[in-house]
Amino acid sequence: MKITFLGAGSAVFVRNVIGDCMMCEALRDATYALYDIDAERCEDSRNMLEAINRNCNEGFAKFECYVGEENLPDALKGAGFVINAVQVGGYEPCTVTDFEIPKKYGLRQTIADTLGIGGIFRSLRTIPVMQKFGEAVEKYCPDAVFLNYSNPMGILSGYMQRYTAVHFVGLCHSVQVCVPRLLEDLGMEYDERIQWKIAGINHMAWLLEVTRDGRDLYPQIKKLSIEKGYPNGDKVRHEIMHRFGYYVTESSEHNAEYMPYWIKEKYPELIERFNIPLDEYPRRCIRHIEEWKKLRVELIQNANLTHTRSKEYASHIIESVVTNKPYKFGGNIINHGMIPNLPSYACVEVPCISDASGIVPTYVGNLPEQLAALNRTNINVQLLTIEAARTLKKENVYHAALLDPHLAAELSIDDIISMCDDLFEAHKNWMPTYK
Repeated sequence: MKITFLGAGSAVFVRNVIGDCMMCEALRDATYALYDIDAERCEDSRNMLEAINRNCNEGFAKFECYVGEENLPDALKGAGFVINAVQVGGYEPCTVTDFEIPKKYGLRQTIADTLGIGGIFRSLRTIPVMQKFGEAVEKYCPDAVFLNYSNPMGILSGYMQRYTAVHFVGLCHSVQVCVPRLLEDLGMEYDERIQWKIAGINHMAWLLEVTRDGRDLYPQIKKLSIEKGYPNGDKVRHEIMHRFGYYVTESSEHNAEYMPYWIKEKYPELIERFNIPLDEYPRRCIRHIEEWKKLRVELIQNANLTHTRSKEYASHIIESVVTNKPYKFGGNIINHGMIPNLPSYACVEVPCISDASGIVPTYVGNLPEQLAALNRTNINVQLLTIEAARTLKKENVYHAALLDPHLAAELSIDDIISMCDDLFEAHKNWMPTYK
């Protein structure tokens, strides 16, 4: 069996996902093809995995490194599974640009990798690379299951599932940790008796049901949320729950920029009141870069490195397909009626089942109308960004930006279009030419 990892220079994530695979009896003797454009980082990941393989897997796994676009075919040939975690343009220059140019127009952001002007241009940089991956998968391993972890999840997954023939599903961390962390923050016990149902769109999926032994836990959750003053600094998410009735999967810093209510020049006091971390992603990137300098020694040069299976979905999905033992997870797929009151071509995040027959989404039904309405405001931007990437027309990029909830609440039409033009110029070496 061959499993290919695209973007294998992401050593920490590679450790989690491929390390998890090596912990599975059915996957322990697989060949892992590591692909990246950075030879040093790819080799670092291989050295790290070799240590885990020796210490935890009796050396059964095999690792191969492939660097550069010319070696992509060899990385993919014969693969049964492809895992993607690329970031196009990196922290510098592209993430910095996505924050600094909007600041000139008075627009502030927190993460800017899913929606908003940052999410739009991150998509436009990434989709051409994903398209090349899709074409190569269709040619060299057409039956492979493609597991995507790159953001913007909804846009990338929506594009790949509509315009390639790849067996594609998008995966995110937010679904499986949502309920355990919520209950932990509130001082409530999480155990095997807890059942929950989550559906919506990536980063804005909704905790529709949460029970213990069949008893609805939402009344207690909302009561404790008020009593504890929106714990763990997660104030935006708790405010959304009290105003709209349901808890949202992704963090407050993300959701603060998916809606028009929180980051407002006219009401600067909201930033402190709701603990909104402006410019969080650049700070996080700088912190991770500094931490990596220390972590690299621990991971890459530690001959005694071990691994414990993480909460990531990927290894469980691969294991279920190989062994034909069904596995339930939250996946990102084209809607096609799974949530009837969201657009049929939207990418939705719903419970899915995997086994030897592949990956099958489950029917959810209509969301509460206020939740569907909030999702649609984000879906508008996603669908128009996909259309922009397909047509390479600036007009479609303008439409996507003009319909973004945060941009529309803060900037004029003229400023939004001018900001897009500035970003086209700044990113011209990282994306195709738009007409």
